[in-house]
Amino acid sequence: MTKTPLAIKEIPKDDAINFIRHYHYAKIIPKLCKYFLGIFSEEKLLGVVELSWGTQPLQTIRKLFPDENLQTKDYLEIGKMCFLPEMNHNQYFGSRALSTLIQWLRKHTDCLFLYTLADGIEGKCGYVYQASNFYYCGHFKTSVYRDAQTYEKIHPRSARLLLEKNARFDNVEKKHWLTQDFCEYRGIEKINSRMFRYIYPLTTDANAC
Repeated sequence: MTKTPLAIKEIPKDDAINFIRHYHYAKIIPKLCKYFLGIFSEEKLLGVVELSWGTQPLQTIRKLFPDENLQTKDYLEIGKMCFLPEMNHNQYFGSRALSTLIQWLRKHTDCLFLYTLADGIEGKCGYVYQASNFYYCGHFKTSVYRDAQTYEKIHPRSARLLLEKNARFDNVEKKHWLTQDFCEYRGIEKINSRMFRYIYPLTTDANAC
């Protein structure tokens, strides 16, 4: 049976954010957004990809390619990617969506690389990127806090108010990380895991890690 071709189009920011907040496990939208793209099949929206940069855009690409004079403009990062629930049960849909995204980037941008992270905290090690011929570029350790009752994640960058309360709890001026005693008092769990890096060269001149 012939598969219906996928198409990628830019969509309104609000439409993309609503889709992401409805279907993605992480609701926070990156600050440095560049593109909001819809993945369509015969005009039906099946998924959304948000392309952006992380909190340290230049440092990210320089760490991957320390011997090259690459700039932020030379890459884009998949900040958020999610599909309709029924698409998640299709083992080939993710690879098809990434292939279509790569074609779109080659046509509409001058980027050299597409970069992404797989979230080990959610049990994701990047199978869809491996199946799509992305290059694995190692991992780094990460931690998140989670409400022990609701299981809602609290990222360290979003924990400013909790850090202020922790500082008062310990009678100090400032805290950079939540302490074990404070977490137990507030019913917060700390989860340690890894994030896995992947990158895809968008031109034949681009060198992978």
